[in-house]
Amino acid sequence: MGQMERIGVMTSGGDAPGMNAAVRAITRWGKDAGLDILGIKRGYAGLLNEEIIPLSDSDVSGKVNRGGTFLLTARSEKFRSEEGQQKALEMLHKNQIDGLIVIGGDGSMRGAKKLEEKGFPTAFLPGTIDNDIPCTDYSIGFDTAINTVTNIVDKIRDTATSHERVFIIETMGRHSGVLTLEAGLAAGAEAVLIPEIKFDIEEVCRIVAKGYDRGKLHNLILVAEGVDYTHGESYADRKNRVVFEIGKKIESRTGHEVREIVLGHVQRGGAPSAKDRILASKMGSRVLEGILEGKSGMMVAKEGNLFRMISYEKVLNNEVSIDKSLYELAHIIG
Repeated sequence: MGQMERIGVMTSGGDAPGMNAAVRAITRWGKDAGLDILGIKRGYAGLLNEEIIPLSDSDVSGKVNRGGTFLLTARSEKFRSEEGQQKALEMLHKNQIDGLIVIGGDGSMRGAKKLEEKGFPTAFLPGTIDNDIPCTDYSIGFDTAINTVTNIVDKIRDTATSHERVFIIETMGRHSGVLTLEAGLAAGAEAVLIPEIKFDIEEVCRIVAKGYDRGKLHNLILVAEGVDYTHGESYADRKNRVVFEIGKKIESRTGHEVREIVLGHVQRGGAPSAKDRILASKMGSRVLEGILEGKSGMMVAKEGNLFRMISYEKVLNNEVSIDKSLYELAHIIG
């Protein structure tokens, strides 16, 4: 690998608060080192369309506190093909880009790995509110999302208590319940339902009934969108239906009035928390250091107080495991 002079950076897949802070850190750290930093708009789709712009210090000014991604983001079916990946390489070489930094979730990492396997240097930053990337304690955007969900649930509790209702609240998390679990614990939910742990609807009904029996004026149940309560249907077929089916069952079993809420994309929005801004800034500087050191095909991972470069293979061959003690704690004290 020769000396790098021009580094590309993109945000890909679902947006996460803190992505802008990461791009800002990469740009300013890179400019200070005498590098050219180029922003690729709309992720891999933008790369294929050659939506590539130079980034200066002023371009990233005022971005650290902004949610979303000013580089925009998208998903690209075309990039998944061999033809699409070859075109992406052509665009990178045409623009004399020596290395590419990708910020996103596991699908975005797989895209970076494809380019790496074809001989192009890439490095990766985990940016997803789901916090479902293995080998790192936190991904960019997770802390903000927890705070967002917790704040919303706090508001829902006010109206739930006023009307003595049960609220079933759907959160993001198609395959992972980390966000749902930790937000549920923080918000004091009576029950948390996640994809990783099968639940008994009768037990959930008992939790609701027990809560009212001991004088509670509300019951809040957080449900990850990926929970399967429809007996093996595909996610696409059951999407946004699970909370309503659970709600019907609880209402019929307990006699208590139920309301269902799908939080949706509000969970991705908002200014990043201080923790996410700091995390993104540290990860951004570390990923640039790493790729310049020749550590290609690697992701920046937070392990305690350290930031390490971990190979794509190791990350993709692992999986995030749910802390069952945290799950038990949430239900005991909810």
